[in-house]
Amino acid sequence: MSELFADEVVTTALSRDVELPYGAGTAVLITLDNGHDHTKPNTFGPGGLLSLNEAIDAAAARTDIAAVAVTGKPFIFAVGADLSGVPLLQNRDQAHAIGKLGHDVMRRLGELHVPTFAFVNGAAMGGGVEAALHCTYRTVSSGVPAFALPEAFLGLVPGWGGTYLLPHLIGAEKALKLIIENPLNQNKMIKGPQVRELGIADAMFEPADFVEESLRWAAKVVKGDITVERPEVDTGEAWDQAVAGARFMVDGKLHGAAPAPVRALDLVAAAKDRGRDEGFAAEDDALADLIMSDQLKAGLYAFDLVQKRAKRPAGAPDKSLARKVNKVGVVGAGLMAGQLALLFARRLDVPVVLTDLDQERLDKGVGYVHGEIDKLLAKGRVSQDKANRLKAQVTGSLTKDAFSDADFVIEAVFEKMEVKQQVFAEVEAVVSPEAILATNTSSLSVTEMASKLEHPERVVGFHFFNPVAVLPLLELVRGEQTDEAALATAFATAKKLKKTAVLCKDAPAFVVNRLLTLFMGEVLGAVEEGTEPETADRAVAPLGLPMSPLLLLQLVGPAVALHVSETLAGAFPDRFSVSDQHRRMVEAGKTEVFGPDFQLDPEVKELFSGGGTPSSEQEILDRALEALAKEIRIMLDEGVVAEAADIDLCLITGAGWPFHLGGITPYLDYSGVSERVNGAKFHPEGYKAL
Repeated sequence: MSELFADEVVTTALSRDVELPYGAGTAVLITLDNGHDHTKPNTFGPGGLLSLNEAIDAAAARTDIAAVAVTGKPFIFAVGADLSGVPLLQNRDQAHAIGKLGHDVMRRLGELHVPTFAFVNGAAMGGGVEAALHCTYRTVSSGVPAFALPEAFLGLVPGWGGTYLLPHLIGAEKALKLIIENPLNQNKMIKGPQVRELGIADAMFEPADFVEESLRWAAKVVKGDITVERPEVDTGEAWDQAVAGARFMVDGKLHGAAPAPVRALDLVAAAKDRGRDEGFAAEDDALADLIMSDQLKAGLYAFDLVQKRAKRPAGAPDKSLARKVNKVGVVGAGLMAGQLALLFARRLDVPVVLTDLDQERLDKGVGYVHGEIDKLLAKGRVSQDKANRLKAQVTGSLTKDAFSDADFVIEAVFEKMEVKQQVFAEVEAVVSPEAILATNTSSLSVTEMASKLEHPERVVGFHFFNPVAVLPLLELVRGEQTDEAALATAFATAKKLKKTAVLCKDAPAFVVNRLLTLFMGEVLGAVEEGTEPETADRAVAPLGLPMSPLLLLQLVGPAVALHVSETLAGAFPDRFSVSDQHRRMVEAGKTEVFGPDFQLDPEVKELFSGGGTPSSEQEILDRALEALAKEIRIMLDEGVVAEAADIDLCLITGAGWPFHLGGITPYLDYSGVSERVNGAKFHPEGYKAL
């Protein structure tokens, strides 16, 4: 194991004696610390687990102590297992050993001759949470920013006690929110107060004197002055109902596409009637199976993409070339423009001015932004002072003269080349030669858009995804004349906006829309040939995507989707086509595919009728995947992005494609589609994010 985890940054368990207040005796305080600051959190690899085991050994041998407590270095408790060596594990026995080692060490925290306390002072995830669960008692800091069991998100299960201990502590319903629901909801985290509210922690204290207050509380527990009372867990019908509800949610969301959430559910279901030894052994078996799975390898690759590659984007120029952005202009005042204005104001903390053609539209756009700020205030996300400042920073103007001192102007107007060219010409007439002109176009040529300007070199594609506040991706598009300074400024601005920037070549529809349009086109093509719309829509369910193709069509908007389809069909007529049924739907003015009952709108279904050669669900899935594999290969050969990893990063952060697919290219590899279509895998040497 030490050879496989040769790169482990060992988290050392540092022990020291602490005299408890009120004459409660001596406690051994174990501090988990890997020797780095909070930017490199504590994790548990074999070395870290053995260090903790040695500390527990030393405490277990003593008869002069009243308690043992575990805490973390500043801002960090522990964020789970060190996964660096997992891709190198060669067989199931090695994988099984990792699970068993974690259990063997951590369970000792619940089996010592004295009470044990976890003082959760900072971020705690995965194995860190499980270490705390093994202790007799837990305190939590109100300042803890992130507490989670994210394993199912990656393709694992909480495998060091989590699926057994947590439901027996707080009940199956609450436990399944952390084990299943939150991981499948964009890996949602909870904070310190919620940890206390759920009953995971027995007490909560403020960050400033957290350890001192935790020690005082522990002393009172040791002396018997405080008795911790926990509600009795219902291990009858309530447990079964919670499992059934979670299973319904998982089936509806993933359709059997990812094994880890189902395995975690099975473990929680069985934990109701199991003892600890049996529960822990079942976790060992589950970990051993999942660690060797293709889904986990894809999940770890995807995790590395969003944690590492996203922070070091390929092709980014020297950041010293970036210009300062002290004021932003937004052309347009519609919904997208309003979302952009709010984001720029919040993240850059600079004045933002919107323009539009008439006062009514302008007032509506600025009013939208101010209304969203009021919502943030009501939720406690911003202070009253911050809300007032943000509102003052977002203003409107009927004339583009308001952009005269802007450093960065982005257009969010109708998706038509002539309109965008005219807008940029009007903006260029009033801004400085150094000001960056950005376009939020989803499919049009940035090069053509800039072609009639005096300074085309400062035009850059800056394509956001809707909803702007939720989806992290920013496709940065370099036109043929875009210079390094404009691109560097775009990357620097994206970073301040806390977005994941991926550099794209100026090719039709860039990355996400090109692939989603192709994918959706295969489904609509099958419908046009005579497949029932519901059947075609259901065909891709085995992938576990965040939404079905027809639901995506409704979200994007049939008219917008048609425009992108027409753009791509014009550029690549041999691979892209426009569905006549889709066009008829738009011409009929239909904006919704489904009714309020989530059933297909009868009028839409009628528009989608016709054709005499229906396909099966498997046939549709196969043709969609094969089309994707072919198109991705073409895009990489064209240099639309630097590597396959950037395709995956785009689909994960811009379209919400799941980690268990690794985006898409790992799935195409391990399912055999890549070799069948292209004669080679996208990742012949395995999945590497960097």
